[in-house]
Amino acid sequence: MAENKIFAGPRVRRIRNGLGLTQTAMAQALGISPSYLNLIERNGRPLTVQLILRLAQVYKVDLADLEGAERQGSVSELKAIFSDPLLAGEVAGEQELVEIAEAAPNAAAGIAKLYRAYRESQARLSDLADLLAREGRPTRVLEARLPIDEVQEVFENRPNYVAALDSAAERLHAALEPGDDLYPAVKSWLKREHDLVVRVLPVATMPNWRRRFDRHSRRLFLSERLSSADRLREVAMEAVGLAFGAAIDAEAESFGFSSDEARRLARFELTRYAAHALVMPYGAFQGAAVRAGFDVEVLAARFGASFEQVANRLTTLGRAGAPGLPFFMLEVDNAGNRFRRAGARGFPHQRFGGGCPKLPIHSAFAHPGEVLVERAQMPDGAEFLLVARTLEGLRSGFGERPRRTALLLGLDAAHAGETVYGRALAAPGGPVAIGPACRLCERQACLARAEPPLTRPLGLDEMVTGLSAFDFQ
Repeated sequence: MAENKIFAGPRVRRIRNGLGLTQTAMAQALGISPSYLNLIERNGRPLTVQLILRLAQVYKVDLADLEGAERQGSVSELKAIFSDPLLAGEVAGEQELVEIAEAAPNAAAGIAKLYRAYRESQARLSDLADLLAREGRPTRVLEARLPIDEVQEVFENRPNYVAALDSAAERLHAALEPGDDLYPAVKSWLKREHDLVVRVLPVATMPNWRRRFDRHSRRLFLSERLSSADRLREVAMEAVGLAFGAAIDAEAESFGFSSDEARRLARFELTRYAAHALVMPYGAFQGAAVRAGFDVEVLAARFGASFEQVANRLTTLGRAGAPGLPFFMLEVDNAGNRFRRAGARGFPHQRFGGGCPKLPIHSAFAHPGEVLVERAQMPDGAEFLLVARTLEGLRSGFGERPRRTALLLGLDAAHAGETVYGRALAAPGGPVAIGPACRLCERQACLARAEPPLTRPLGLDEMVTGLSAFDFQ
């Protein structure tokens, strides 16, 4: 019968060193030669079942130490560490990580500890830089950024209004003469002017795409997963790209991005902006918004758009002589990942932050499809009208887990009376006390606090415990 063999040299060496034995002494106790033990420790020879039993008998070794039960955890942690973009490509494959965990488990644990400290330091530096910026002392902290980070930073910090694209979209909308239904008008224009046919295909035919343009057959394929509002946006994006793509390219170039990838991402954002402007042309939309008290769902029904598209459009009303209200928006998923931030005057990082766990955007996931309205107050007394709602995302089939996000639409409370939300809001208990983010907020006794503030020392008192899980002085 063939023997089961285990190559576990590094673990045998670790056991021997832990007992303070030489190779000669251990070999003699096991009944093998020192040279054979040396080969075992270098994985030149396997550990047979007889040797494992002898180790357990002579040295009272737990067999789990030889089986390496703890190794899998170390390997998993190392895999997570080396998947970081900073370390990507540093190891040839998973086997190298297995060898590290096998040969030097203490060193592997040290790597994991160092990486955790690195991530914590990065988080603290980011929060500290944000805090200094709020106090009017911008920092020059250099961080490795992806192109998407560069694009998001630019779009978040500028007014979300592009005059050239809005004007071009209004002219195209007038030329289409859409009547009450823009979708067939855009499809007809694409066919007439560019010989481009739009077709909706089933999920089985397009399992991995929401849209695909076939240049050879001049056909734009859309997934049946898309809602009618999303289909309209897709054909509108195709139309504006063909009608005034040069203007979109010029706007993207004007930002001075550092890479072609960043410029490509910026062109996509600007194309989506122009598509919203085509679906909801500035003059008609701004007038309707004022008359409807900026009711997002009423405007969505009127223009055949989604809640997300209308909320986005409300942040773009910055035309001189016909402005909207200074709305800003934030979109997150239920894990707290932030996808987009924008505003009519830029996203208000300094005044609002957007990281408070008490914001209604987080409560919205417990009330899908329901519009939540609150009046919130910052530590400095500034108040905001906040409107939150979940977004539906792509239609999904049975067994699929679709992406779920929620959107927050915010407005300085001074303008609340001009909206249906502000006029209908009844808050007998006063505004909700929020902050920019837990690490930057000094509100005492906050039941929702998730972290202590950077600006205060922890108040560790064995005799007194406050309402927050993180008491501070």
